[in-house]
Amino acid sequence: MKILLAEDSKTNQILISAYIEEAGHEIEIAQNGQEAIDQFTHERPDLVLMDMIMPVKDGIEAAQEIRALCEQDGDWVPIIFLSAMSESKDIVRGIDAGGDDYLTKPVEDVVLHAKLRAMQRISDMRHQLQQANHELRMMAVKDGLTGIANRRHFDEVLTKELKRAMRSGTSVSLVMCDIDFFKPYNDNYGHQAGDDCLKYVARTMAKVSKRPGDLVARYGGEEFGVILPETDLAGVQVIAEAVRAAVDQLNLSHNYSLATDHVTISCGVATVSPSIDDDITVMAKQLIKTADKGLYQAKDQGRNQVAVIS
Repeated sequence: MKILLAEDSKTNQILISAYIEEAGHEIEIAQNGQEAIDQFTHERPDLVLMDMIMPVKDGIEAAQEIRALCEQDGDWVPIIFLSAMSESKDIVRGIDAGGDDYLTKPVEDVVLHAKLRAMQRISDMRHQLQQANHELRMMAVKDGLTGIANRRHFDEVLTKELKRAMRSGTSVSLVMCDIDFFKPYNDNYGHQAGDDCLKYVARTMAKVSKRPGDLVARYGGEEFGVILPETDLAGVQVIAEAVRAAVDQLNLSHNYSLATDHVTISCGVATVSPSIDDDITVMAKQLIKTADKGLYQAKDQGRNQVAVIS
């Protein structure tokens, strides 16, 4: 575990640090309550050992602020108070401030080691829970077949980026793509081959559109959407063409295509710069509709190309 020790006494720092290191844990030391808050923010320890009486900011105040930081992040980190004061009212005061346990000074190594073993079990369960929650979140936003974002996440991100663009006065662009003649591919090569085709195309698109804010999603069936924040019409055409070319260069055999002898995609693009008076829901629908019109135009013009509705 990574343990933050907030203690202003050098003697106690040396003694308790030795106990912690002897138990095989990593130690960070804060000299006062404010340092404890600052180090907690940067280090995110698994356990806080907090002296109750310290300069600048005492342990009670520091514990309250640390607990508030945890609540903001939906997290919880145990806090054990250290104090020479052992009256019931002092223990209650520490627990009410957000503490989870209380050790009286001088701290005995046997007792501290026992507490650390208990906290290690809690820390292990906490990390397992965080991992499980992360996996659940990923399942909620990812398409089960292709591994890229799903339609639900696409809708959420598009709304979020339009709101952000409204505040910052920037543009949001969208690429709507469709695998050309996918039904005959699926019918003739089989559903497993069709699933593999969707995976290859999705991964290829994700590799091309790799800026941190960009999102590639499976919109439905063989249709994909690419959300491009802070991108104008010229920029989205460049990216859409790069995506189209990358899929073209995969050279996945497609003997049932009426356009080429391999798998290709058609793309439509659209851009919007929302203003403060715009309805975000209406604007999102319009952006998708315009990009879709471009997609249909690309199909009508022969497929395996990018089209924009001016």
